[in-house]
Amino acid sequence: MAAASAGLYGAASHPSAQWLRQRPRGTPHYRQLFNDYQLVARRSLLNGLHVHVGVPVGIDRMRVINRVLYWLPLLLALSTSSAYWGGEDTGYMSYRRAVCGEWPHMGLPEPLPDWSAYQRYRALLQRTGSLAENGDFWWAIRPSRRFPTVELRICDGCPRLEDALAVAGLFRHLVEQALARHDDPASRELRWVTQENYWRALRQGRLATFIGVHGQQPVSAEGWLTQLQQQCPADTVDAERSFIQARHILREGSSADRQRQAFALAREQGLDNRQALRAVAGQVMNDHR
Repeated sequence: MAAASAGLYGAASHPSAQWLRQRPRGTPHYRQLFNDYQLVARRSLLNGLHVHVGVPVGIDRMRVINRVLYWLPLLLALSTSSAYWGGEDTGYMSYRRAVCGEWPHMGLPEPLPDWSAYQRYRALLQRTGSLAENGDFWWAIRPSRRFPTVELRICDGCPRLEDALAVAGLFRHLVEQALARHDDPASRELRWVTQENYWRALRQGRLATFIGVHGQQPVSAEGWLTQLQQQCPADTVDAERSFIQARHILREGSSADRQRQAFALAREQGLDNRQALRAVAGQVMNDHR
């Protein structure tokens, strides 16, 4: 009998994992989660990258979130790694975020202008039984209830450490820039644009054409990164490194791009679909080395 082997797998989805075969952990938390959300919970065989950035006491975290919200689809485009799911090419660069849309309170945050509005909204949901007393929102970005932070949740898992660090560095830079500003939160129109860019990022990733910050003109992902760098210039070594790596990702490809390349190469070499999916998994694990 051949020896079994295991390895690190950091992408947001496994190309051939079958969710019907998975069983939840037996802890009370997961039993409740699967009881409440049924098939939606069972289908979520996915992995995301979460980044916390500390916010000083007394700062309105919802206002900080509104100031950085527009740029979140760009961070998603940098991290896309869930092109394959259930043995198929999904046609998405981040199918994970498409699946996230099935859950309540897991898309972009509600348009709440400040912390007071956030508290009223939360109290309403709790009072009406829509949210448990100890429940939480799973927004793409949220104020953490456990820590004094703003938590980024939109991104796919990144198999390459340098890519994850670039995303984390850009997010920290965005939050630091937002803390230094005192402008009003994002307008309703800018939120509409953000929602559209979010869809384009999960569908086409770095290859999408986005709605830019200047005059709402079409812009490539790399051009959009340039706009971010112009609006929020790097003021630390870490921020500069993050911009450099982000540009490298947009030029060379994210994990989702590499997965598709591995699949195409395997098929060109005469491998069948199942073997090609194994090649995709192998490519992701090689990214860790």
